[in-house]
Amino acid sequence: MVVIDDRDLPGRIGNIEIVNRCGRREITHAIHDIDGTYSLIRQWRPVMSRSLWYAMSQGLKGDYDSAGKVRQLSGQTASEPLPETDRFCVESAGLSALTQMEWAIRRGIEMGTIAIPGYEPSEQDMEVNSEIIRRIWSGEEVFDDFGESEKLKEYLRENTPRLFKLYEQVLNSVCRDRNLAKARRNPAEWIVPGSLEFVGYLHGSGVKNYFVTGAVIEADKRGNLLEKGMYEEVLAVGFDIGPGKQIERLYGSTWDEKVPKREVVKQLCRELSVPGKNILVVGDGRAEISAGVEINAVTISRLPEDSPRDRQIHVELGTNYILADYTSPELFRLISTAADA
Repeated sequence: MVVIDDRDLPGRIGNIEIVNRCGRREITHAIHDIDGTYSLIRQWRPVMSRSLWYAMSQGLKGDYDSAGKVRQLSGQTASEPLPETDRFCVESAGLSALTQMEWAIRRGIEMGTIAIPGYEPSEQDMEVNSEIIRRIWSGEEVFDDFGESEKLKEYLRENTPRLFKLYEQVLNSVCRDRNLAKARRNPAEWIVPGSLEFVGYLHGSGVKNYFVTGAVIEADKRGNLLEKGMYEEVLAVGFDIGPGKQIERLYGSTWDEKVPKREVVKQLCRELSVPGKNILVVGDGRAEISAGVEINAVTISRLPEDSPRDRQIHVELGTNYILADYTSPELFRLISTAADA
């Protein structure tokens, strides 16, 4: 167990900004995001921005996810500013990738670039679609009670996974596979400074740690995790996963079922039967931080100093602390072992 205590600390210590004080808390469990919070392998925002812009501006016609399209989008990534989708990728960080794909498809419907065979949306349908677009932008992910057409739902069920897989293929082509290979040779270049030491400190002090991600985590029929995708990346930067290890378990998404990270965090809290006040949530996305705030956990937002909009979003969400990395000695004025506190 560790103790977090901010009662006698100034508003900023080292690279840590104290946004909302929590007083003194005993922490027994920690739930961590991975990508951007610890791992730097996935430089995803330019790739997703290009993929979303392609879907909403060009429409989803024919073989829109062919190998040729993957090469085309790979070559176009980061070639020009894409103001709307660039901004959306900042605002939607932490949401399920399937939700982000859904947003682009709905924007295409709104723009008139995507037509659904056998479905002619009414004025009310378009108003509902636009409302859901706004809600996704503000962080919502589940819209089952909006009474939308089965034709539209069927189209989304078919095409959000296809678009997600297209995006992942472009991501692999542009940066992920190359960065993963580099990380295996030199992990230190592909991890947020101080990450292994920080998580190791928590683990060594008796805290049970869990990783959650919006990326796909694949498992066999017996539930054993396969060393693919994000699991490969976690191992490449140096984390150990398994009962009793640094990370007890890795939770993620699937290719075709939307698994909002916010709900994963809350469900994990219920399964652990641990009060929120004894949980630490660490992340760089709105989903995990808002979930942490909701369950009354202590929240740490890992955000670069040069990301003012990200920091503003997390302040608005009500995070407790914002830090740029885990290297400041002052971090251990805030967090200490129960024996030292």
